[in-house]
Amino acid sequence: MVERLGRIGPRRALRHRPVRDYLWMTAGLVLTAWALNAFLIPNRIAAGGVSGLATVIHYTLIEFLGVWAPIGMMMLVFNGALLALAIRIRGWRYAAKTIYGIVVLSVLVDVLAPFTPHMAAGDYLLAALYGGALTGLGIGMVFKAGGNSGGTDIVAQLLSARVPLGQGQLLLAVDAFVILLAALKFGPELALYAAIAVFVMGAAIDLVLDGLRVEKAAFIVSEQSGRIGEAILHELGRGATAISARGMYSGTAREMIFVVVSRTEIDKLKQLVNAIDPRALLIISEVHEAIGEGFKEMGVR
Repeated sequence: MVERLGRIGPRRALRHRPVRDYLWMTAGLVLTAWALNAFLIPNRIAAGGVSGLATVIHYTLIEFLGVWAPIGMMMLVFNGALLALAIRIRGWRYAAKTIYGIVVLSVLVDVLAPFTPHMAAGDYLLAALYGGALTGLGIGMVFKAGGNSGGTDIVAQLLSARVPLGQGQLLLAVDAFVILLAALKFGPELALYAAIAVFVMGAAIDLVLDGLRVEKAAFIVSEQSGRIGEAILHELGRGATAISARGMYSGTAREMIFVVVSRTEIDKLKQLVNAIDPRALLIISEVHEAIGEGFKEMGVR
C-alpha cells in the first residue's frame, strides 16, 4: 500500500480518497439495510434510532389503520427533518456525507425488503444478536469512511450543546426512549431483546472503528533499563523508546522504557524483564490501534 501511494503521489492519493470513502460507505449501508430487513424489522425488534421508531410506527399503522407505510420512507422523512434542523443550526458543511447516508439507507431498506429472507423468525435472541452485530458492522463501516447514517446521533450532537451530558449518554437516552415506545407497543419481552441488539450494535461499531485489540503497550521502570531495552531490540525485534523519568519519592532520575508488542509477544516480554530485573515495574495496557513500522500501515482501514 505504501509503495503504491508513493508511486501515485500524495495529491493523487487524496483525490482517490473520496471515491474509496463512498464505496466503503455504500457497502456499509447495504449491509445495514439487509440486516434490518433480515433480522430486526420482521421480528419487531426496535433497536433504537430512527429505524426502531419507524418500525414501531409501521406496525402501529397496520394494526390500527390497516395502512402499510414503507419503513425506509419513514426513515427518510424523520432523518430529513432532523437534518434540516441540524443544517439550520450548524450549517451546510455538516451535511455532506450525512445526506448521502440518509438517502441511500432509506432507499435500500425499501428496495431490498422484498428480496431479503426473514432470518431467525420467532427466535428473538438470535435475531437480536445477529441483527445487532451486522447492523453495527454496517454502521461502523459508514463511520469509518467519515459518513453518517442519520438518526439518533444527529439528535445527540444537537442536544450536546444544550444539555450537560456527553454524546454517548445522549445516544443511550434517545435509544432508551425508542425502546420504551417499543415496550408499550410490542411488550416488555421484545423491548428487552431490542436492548440486547443495541448493546451488540455498539460493540460491533467499536470493533470496526477500533479494530481487534491485538497489541499491548508496556511501560517498564527499572534500574536496568539499558539492558532491557537491548533485549527488546535484539530478542523481541521490536523498537523501544527511552523516556526520562524521576521517582517522586526518591527524586532519583531514571529511564522508563515504552514499547508496543503483539498479544503473542507479551509473555516473552515479561520473561525478558523478569530475567534481567525481577524488581522492575512493568505496566501493560490495551492499545486500540497501532499504526507504523511493525504494525498496520498508515492509511490502511
